Amino acid sequence: MTEPQGGEQLTRAQHEQLTAELAELEGPKRKAVIEAIATARGHGDLSENFEYHAAKNEQGLLEARIRTLRARLDGAEIVAAAGAGEVGVGSVVEVEGNGKTITVEVSAVGGAGTVSPTSPLGSALLGCKLGETVSVEAPKGAWQATIMRIE
Repeated sequence: MTEPQGGEQLTRAQHEQLTAELAELEGPKRKAVIEAIATARGHGDLSENFEYHAAKNEQGLLEARIRTLRARLDGAEIVAAAGAGEVGVGSVVEVEGNGKTITVEVSAVGGAGTVSPTSPLGSALLGCKLGETVSVEAPKGAWQATIMRIE
């Protein structure tokens, strides 16, 4: 297994997903927040104007997400999806360990059911093949995971 040469590794589909999210945030979402601030500002005294403060807070969160996405995309390295039988970025993997079976997607995009390729489980799985048992060096202690299925 090799370390990534560039920044965060993304498949073409993951890169497109983040790019689409960025476009939505910079376009319609940003416009809606600016309109909400303008509307709230028209309600008078800003010191006790909950709507204004809520809209400004939402604007701060939106701009932070935009900065995060830009940084991720600017430093991203586009990688090909893993070949059949080998775990890579974008693979959906079923592993068995600690008496449990879990299915995760190795993905830098995040979301439910995903693990980052740089997480303990994700980095242990990258480059491995069906049937292999890997050692996962997790913060709560090491454990063994056997790869049962790769999609």
